[in-house]
Amino acid sequence: MKSKIDPKIIIGLALAVGVLLLTAAASFWSIRGLKVQTERVEHTYQVLQEAETITAVLKDAQAGTRGYLLTGDTAYLRPYSIATGQLPTALERVRALTVDNSEQRARLDSLQALVEQEFHILRPLTEIKKAMSQSAMQTLLDTDRQTLRQVRTLYARIKSNEMALLAQRSELQDIFERATPIVVLVSAVLAVLIVVWLVLKIVRELADNRRLQGELAAINAEVARRIAQIRVLAEQVVQGDYTVKITDSAEDNLGGLAASLNRMTQTLDESFSALEKRNQELDQFAYVASHDLKAPLRGVTTIVKWIEDELAAELSPQLRTYLDQMKGRLSRLEDLINGLLAYARVGRVAQQPAPVDVAQLLQEVAELVVPPDFTLRVGPDMPTLTTDRLGLQQVFTNLLSNAVKYHHRGAGRLEVTCHDIGRCYEFRVQDDGPGIAPEYHQKIFLLFQTLRDRHTAESTGIGLSIVKKIIDEHKGTIRVESAPGQGAGFIFTWPK
Repeated sequence: MKSKIDPKIIIGLALAVGVLLLTAAASFWSIRGLKVQTERVEHTYQVLQEAETITAVLKDAQAGTRGYLLTGDTAYLRPYSIATGQLPTALERVRALTVDNSEQRARLDSLQALVEQEFHILRPLTEIKKAMSQSAMQTLLDTDRQTLRQVRTLYARIKSNEMALLAQRSELQDIFERATPIVVLVSAVLAVLIVVWLVLKIVRELADNRRLQGELAAINAEVARRIAQIRVLAEQVVQGDYTVKITDSAEDNLGGLAASLNRMTQTLDESFSALEKRNQELDQFAYVASHDLKAPLRGVTTIVKWIEDELAAELSPQLRTYLDQMKGRLSRLEDLINGLLAYARVGRVAQQPAPVDVAQLLQEVAELVVPPDFTLRVGPDMPTLTTDRLGLQQVFTNLLSNAVKYHHRGAGRLEVTCHDIGRCYEFRVQDDGPGIAPEYHQKIFLLFQTLRDRHTAESTGIGLSIVKKIIDEHKGTIRVESAPGQGAGFIFTWPK
């Protein structure tokens, strides 16, 4: 009996998992938003820093050039040299930072043009050794001042735009910084409340389960006791005691089963008593058949022999034929009675298992049923086993005598082999006789089935039936492998 989980617990678990997932999603969204805004703020600072660097470097280059013009000292040209290498790189960096801002890109294009213009102005001034008039130099310096003024104006616009973005992004950053802890805290509180409710629910569920388990343990103990009574009854029935009863009057399935078993044992007791009586009657019939029926047969046979002996001179050939047919029918009738008695006795008398050397057993059987003109080969792997000697002897006797009886020529070859197949031995009795058509492979094991004319070979059709019954009693199997003109092989298994 399985205990079902409370649906409320399942719903609570699903809700808790859902809240935890939502908490994780909200936390992820808040943290990601905070990270994005922080990166944008840093990005704005980088743009401002790069733009300021460009303006400062350009201003330093102008101041250094003017100092050089006033003093003639080339040390003042160092800021100009630094600017020539630093400004293109700085411009590229700031252009990369403003790739997503078209307005700033336009301003940076203008700034780059002004930087190139400033270098175009400053380059001649650094080459003072070349001849230049005072008026030309003054013109260049005036142009330089105007260019630098334009650069400052453009830088102020760039800075103003970036400061507006910075204010916007800082505001969003502040929102995410305030929202993230609140979202996480609220979600955590909800999750804790649900988990506490689930724990309380599960504790109650476990207490109910323990109570149910105690009740089930008591019920199982009672059921086990009643089943043990049924098993005891079954064991006693197996041992042949059909008078046992179960004292269980409960009105449930086991009580009904106990009542049915009691009725069954009563019926079995009555049936086996009747069967024992029938077996006694059958034994009596067998005794009568073996004595009272055989005695008249022997008398008729004796009379036929007297007629042949005393009236030998007066018997015509036709009358001798009739007398021969009569003797054959009498002999077959006696064999039929003996066969029926043997078939009826199979399994009726328990045989004590004894050690059996199968090779020696086959030699004894061959001396009884295999004529001298037949060759019997016994395989080298014949086992020695503890079994019903008489039953195995009857099987080999019937199979070998059948092989001889139904052989189509005067002499033949017989072979018996054996294979170990695990729990059983598999024996094969092979002959080189006329063979058996496939459509008769099953019929030959039935009572009174024979494949030849009774006038050709006197047969009762019981031999293979006895073989099959003996093998069935020993939990074995038998089959035939044969085809017309290819001999017949009877394969049977025998337990070890």
